[in-house]
Parts: sequence; C-alpha cells; structure tokens
Amino acid sequence: MKKLLKRKETTLVLLILLLIFAVSLRAPGFVAPGSLLNIVVDTSILIIVSLGQFGVILIGGIDLSIGSTMALVGMAAAMLNQFVPGIPVWFFAPFSLVAGALLGGLGGILVAFGKLPPLIASLGMMSAYRGLVFILSKGQWVTANEMTEGFRKIPEGLTLGLPHMVWAALIVAFLAHLFMRHTRSGRDVYAIGGNPTAARFAGVNQAKVEINVFLISGALAGLAGLLYVSRYGIAQNETASGFEMQTVAAAVLGGVNIAGGSGTVLGVILGSLFLGVVNNALPVLRLSPFLQMAIQGFIILTAVVANTLVDRRNKRVFAAGRVR
Repeated sequence: MKKLLKRKETTLVLLILLLIFAVSLRAPGFVAPGSLLNIVVDTSILIIVSLGQFGVILIGGIDLSIGSTMALVGMAAAMLNQFVPGIPVWFFAPFSLVAGALLGGLGGILVAFGKLPPLIASLGMMSAYRGLVFILSKGQWVTANEMTEGFRKIPEGLTLGLPHMVWAALIVAFLAHLFMRHTRSGRDVYAIGGNPTAARFAGVNQAKVEINVFLISGALAGLAGLLYVSRYGIAQNETASGFEMQTVAAAVLGGVNIAGGSGTVLGVILGSLFLGVVNNALPVLRLSPFLQMAIQGFIILTAVVANTLVDRRNKRVFAAGRVR
C-alpha cells in the first residue's frame, strides 16, 4: 500500500479526482457522466500525440513539430476529401499515419545522421511544415460544409458504448505500452535516454532508436491531425497551434523525466487527462482567457520544477545508497 501511494501515477489520480470534486462544487453538472465522457473524448487527441512525444522525451529530446505535423496532415486529408469525395473513409487513417511518419522520419534522420539536437531539428521542421500548410491550402480553410458526411463522422461513431475517438486513444496506449515494456526496441529507448554511452557499449543502435521515436511521434501526430479536423469540422493554417507544448506538459505532469530515461505510458495518459480536466474546468469557472493561459502556464512550470526536484532527490538517495 505504501509503495502504491508513493507512485507518481497514484498522486496524479488523486489530484484529478480532487480537481473534479472542487469544480463540481461550483458547477454540479461538471460531474455528470455525459460531461466527464466529453472531457475524455476531448482529451483523446492529446493522449495520442503525447504518447508520441513521450518516446522523444525518453531519449532526452523534444519534438516541437507535432502541432505543425497535425496541421499539415489534417489539411492534406481534408483537401483530399474535399476534392476527391469518392475516396472511402477507411483510407484516411492509414494515409494520415504514413504521411505523419514520413514527416516525423525526416526529423529522425536530421537527428540521427545530421547530428542535430532534437530541439533544433524539430524547431526547423515546425516552421517548415507550418509554411507548407499555408502553401498547400493557399491560405484557405476547409470547413465542415466542404467535407463529406463520412469524413466528419470518423471520430463520432460508437463501438461497445465508447466513441471511436476514445477507442483510438486506448488502442494507441495499449500498443505504446507493449512497445515500451515488452519489446527490445522499446527498452532501447529507455537505455539511450538513461545512459547513452553505456547503451552504445551494450550494442544499442542509437541512430535507429532516434529515427524510430521520431517516426512514431510523426505517425501519431498525423493520426491526431485527421481526428482533429474531422471532429472540429475545420482545417486551417493554425490548426493545433501550440499543441506541442501541451504534449510536453502532459508527459512531465505524468512523471516523465524531462532529461530522458524514465517515465510510463500510464503516467502520460494521466497527465493528459489532468490537463483535459483543467482545460474544461477553467471555462466552466468563467475565468478570463488570459487568466486561463496564466493558470495553464503555472501548472506546467510547477510540474517541471517538481519533476526536476524529485529527480535530483532520487539521484542523491541512489548515490548515498551506493556509498554505504
């Protein structure tokens, strides 16, 4: 029981429940089943892209191109649906995954073979992909009226009582857990982030790991871009702007070490849900948009500082144990 209470995930679950309870005192309808389900649905996209960011952070990097990749793939899918409405709906999911993987793979190549820091490589891709969105669309939007009904309903259907958006997040989370915990490639990601030198001596191919995490991050961002434009019925130049920062916040809130090497899929999911509750609670409390931004920024900053302090404490405890 004591070990369970010490886990970061347990603390985060308690914080989420406490936050929901506190908001419900001001707005009782916030805890209605329909309202809570809407929060989960709204957070599903964040969960998907945060799990992609998770792998990049584990190797000690950050992927800043996630939001731009979502926008570019989402715009491409929406325009394809607009101009070739006869394309079957099932085609768009694999199309978005492959397109996103190609965009993310470019970042992996720049990091693995160009030896660019992930932050710099993804920063360049962020600007380039956002510019390509504008070039592709010529500054025009694709609205719900220009999308086919099937395209708009991609995330809306129900299976076993749950929306397809939630199922997409659950499937991605399950596959991410299997990859990270039950495959050698997943363990190599932790190894590179924990101690790159030792990992290389152990035979881990660092370039392969770096390309893999960016491929996965891009693929999930592509899928999220499709879900985003189909759910909200609009593809525009500023789609998912700033989303990359939310993914970093979700990972850090979930206990992922910003320096790499440690973290869990469950933690990332809970971190995303915490942000989802916050994002839905602030408008309910009728706070000004500027105050909402300030609160969100404060939460992110607090999570980063707390994560850093806990990591330093763990290192001191580990070092003290070895000295003894």
